[in-house]
Amino acid sequence: MIGLDTNVLARYLTQDDVRQAALASRLIENDLTIASPGFISLVVLAELCWVLSRLYSATMDELADMISDLLNTPQIQVERREVVQAAIRRFNQGKSRKTGLVDVLIAELASSEGCTSTVTFDKAAVRAAGMTLLA
Repeated sequence: MIGLDTNVLARYLTQDDVRQAALASRLIENDLTIASPGFISLVVLAELCWVLSRLYSATMDELADMISDLLNTPQIQVERREVVQAAIRRFNQGKSRKTGLVDVLIAELASSEGCTSTVTFDKAAVRAAGMTLLA
C-alpha cells in the first residue's frame, strides 16, 4: 500500500500542473493495483475537500461525487471507508447541500465512536451536519 498526499490527489484531479499531473496520473492509473492500493487518510480527504473548494471552487455536490468516485476506485483504499460512505449518504439526504460535507464527515466519525452529539460554534454545521450548537 502507498499513502497518497493531498497534493498528489489534487494534481491528479485538477490536472493543473502538466509535469506533476502526469506523475500523479501514472501512479494512480498504472502503478496502483488492488494488491498494492493507494491509501487516502481522513486527514488527506478533509484537506482535499478544502483545497478543491477554496482554490478550485468545487461545489459540495462535486466534492461528494469525487469522494464517491474515490470510494469506488478499486486501487484506492480510504480510511474508515464505511464511515465515509455513511457521511456521503447522509450528506446526499441532507437539508443543506451548499455547505457542510466535511462537517457531516466529522459528525459521522464522532457518532461511529459512540458520541451522542458533536458540539460546535458553527451554526452552518448545526444545520448541515446535525451538530449541537454550544451556546
